[in-house]
Amino acid sequence: MENIERLPHKLDKTKNECQAIIETPKGRRNKFKYEPESGLFTLSRVLPEGFTFPFDFGFIPSTLAEDGDPLDVLVLMDESAHVGCILPVRIIGVIKVRQKENSKESRNDRLVGVTVQSLAYKDIAKMSDLRSSLVDQLAEFLALYNKNSDKQDQIEGVDGPDQAIELLEMASQRFKAHARQAS
Repeated sequence: MENIERLPHKLDKTKNECQAIIETPKGRRNKFKYEPESGLFTLSRVLPEGFTFPFDFGFIPSTLAEDGDPLDVLVLMDESAHVGCILPVRIIGVIKVRQKENSKESRNDRLVGVTVQSLAYKDIAKMSDLRSSLVDQLAEFLALYNKNSDKQDQIEGVDGPDQAIELLEMASQRFKAHARQAS
C-alpha cells in the first residue's frame, strides 16, 4: 500500500489551499496516528475523560515538521470527517507551539484550516475572522492536549495565513530534502 504521507499536498498559494488527511475526527477521545509501515491508522492514545478533539485533527502530506512528523492541522468544518479522509482545506493560520519532550525542545506548530466545502466557515479566510474566544479555546486545547503524556506544550502565539503558508512551504522543502537523503 502506498504511504499516504507522500501524497502531494497540492498547495495553491493564490487561494491558501492544500490537501489534509484526517487522523482523528472531532469529538473523539481516541487519538489516531497514521503508521506508514502498515498503511493503517493505529490508536496512539486516549485523552482523559471529558476531553475530546474540538475539531478534526490531521496532517498535511508531503511535509516534515521540526518534530519529525508531517505538519499537523486542525480542520474546522460543519461535520466531522472519517479517519483517513483526504480534504481540500483553506489554511487560515497557525498556532505556534513549543514542545518539550524529556529534555528536548522543538517546534510543533499546528496549522488551522477550514474545509473548502464548508458552509459554516465558507467566509473564513484568516484566524482573525474567527471569534477570539474560539481561537483562545483552540490554543488552550493544544496547550493541554499532551498534559498527561511525556510532552509539554507551550503556546507562543497565533499567526495568520501568510505565516502558515510559509511554514507549510518550509515543511515541504524539509520533506523533499529528507526524501532525497533517504534515496
